[in-house]
Amino acid sequence: MTRDEILKKIRPRMKEKRFLHTIGVADTAMKLAEQSGMNPKNAELAGLLHDVCKYANLEWMAEQIQGHALDPRLLDHHHELWHGPVGSLVAKYEFGVHDEDVLNAIKYHTTGRIGMSKLEKIIYVADMIEPSRDFPNVDELREKTFKDIEIGMKYGIRHTIQFLVMKKQVVFPDSFECYNDCWK
Repeated sequence: MTRDEILKKIRPRMKEKRFLHTIGVADTAMKLAEQSGMNPKNAELAGLLHDVCKYANLEWMAEQIQGHALDPRLLDHHHELWHGPVGSLVAKYEFGVHDEDVLNAIKYHTTGRIGMSKLEKIIYVADMIEPSRDFPNVDELREKTFKDIEIGMKYGIRHTIQFLVMKKQVVFPDSFECYNDCWK
């Protein structure tokens, strides 16, 4: 599927701001992939599809989590985490993506995990630093990431956990494991 075909299929599934964010993630991911010696097409594909289920029906997503034996702990955590794992299913079965690295980059872009691949890290951080993102220290995170994806990932996961703790939200266990893996 071409970029234009994917964009045409995902546009009706999301609000305009999310659609522009998605393009920003794909473009940022491609730049990071090129810089890291990775395949920019895989980064673009994962970036374009990372939020394909962002606005999907919650009941349907819960059914997908249960029906496809995804991590059952997801159902005990905020539904904002569900769109990554369910999005990887949609990428596979609706968009015909079979590259496991691309599917995992989509699946773990909200939580991270221990032992992330370089592509998974690229999508995780690209989601945080794409041009429309604006939060304190985002420019510093962009700078760190474009110097070294590993450093960007360390500070990206740290930012995520600090943000969730500050908001008094529960942190998914994979995120803690990711943090510990990045900072060891």
